[in-house]
Amino acid sequence: MGHPGVTFADPAEIEKAMIPDMSDLEDQQLDPAADMGSKYCFHGIVGKSLALQKVFEDVSIVAPTGATVLLHGETGTGKELIARAIHNLSCRRQHGFVRMNCAAIPSGLLESELFGHEKGAFTGALIQKRGRFELADRGSLFLDEIGDISLELQPKLLRAVQEQEFERLGSANTIKVDTRIVAATHRDLVTMIDEGKFREDLFYRLNVFPIEIPPLRERREDIPLLVHYFVTKTSGRMGKQIERVSGKAMDLLANASWPGNVRELQNLIERAVILTQGRELYLPLGELKNTTPAFRANSPSSFDDAQRRAIIDALKAASGKLAGAGGAAERLGLKRTTLQNKMRRLQLRRSDYASPSA
Repeated sequence: MGHPGVTFADPAEIEKAMIPDMSDLEDQQLDPAADMGSKYCFHGIVGKSLALQKVFEDVSIVAPTGATVLLHGETGTGKELIARAIHNLSCRRQHGFVRMNCAAIPSGLLESELFGHEKGAFTGALIQKRGRFELADRGSLFLDEIGDISLELQPKLLRAVQEQEFERLGSANTIKVDTRIVAATHRDLVTMIDEGKFREDLFYRLNVFPIEIPPLRERREDIPLLVHYFVTKTSGRMGKQIERVSGKAMDLLANASWPGNVRELQNLIERAVILTQGRELYLPLGELKNTTPAFRANSPSSFDDAQRRAIIDALKAASGKLAGAGGAAERLGLKRTTLQNKMRRLQLRRSDYASPSA
């Protein structure tokens, strides 16, 4: 299933095309004329892994519907690119794509940025200002780092998302809009709900169609493609002619942990292109070495694995009983609804914890 003009490769074909053993890579010849967009580039997002193909398919399914989308992924995984793809594949693409990083704006100014203000609404409000919701009318509003919005502002955001109406600061006039919301976060909002830091009703209003964006370490087969893409793009911009990447360099790049994900890889490649004097990419190995611990103990995936094991152990000990006396929720010290939310997010099935005879 896809969008007109978008072709998803057959999974068997993708697996066949994957680079099997990074240690056996020969020097990679770079072809600036190679058509990266024809097969492995989806609205500026490069990758052929099955995990990323699933994201592309989800984007193509939800984009035309106008539904609210919640993107979840680590920093640097490309959440804004995914949000732009959703907008560009929708009927709203002729109107504005407005973005706002909720973590980058002081909490005292966030309400004004979202909803606007009237002249004289507060000290320093010298002119009337339209907020991001109003600017994105008939278009899309991308709210990045939605988990950083204060509890005090969340009810107003809920009303704006749900009712598509709000008032500017300093005004009693209600403004109606038709704004599509795409929100994103790297935080565990379900845990934040349990800790009283995020409203449950706002979460469910945003979580209409969730999309999980995989970290780079879970799609290593995309790294050679990304290296090719970034080297070709950056060297062209800088007027350099870099024609190859050594097998050793590609092997190191493919096996690094990349805690900063695609953004970190892009930044490293840009520095490498700047430092390169000849036709072969010069890789600053000293910087790469700092990224090579295979897995960080406090990474989200590691934490998810630990949560998953704990929940499965509790369910097995409770003979599959979820709530009530002796149930898994009681054993874990969680509310039944919180445990159910965690199980859904971790995609736990009965077969994961039920005994064979059950």
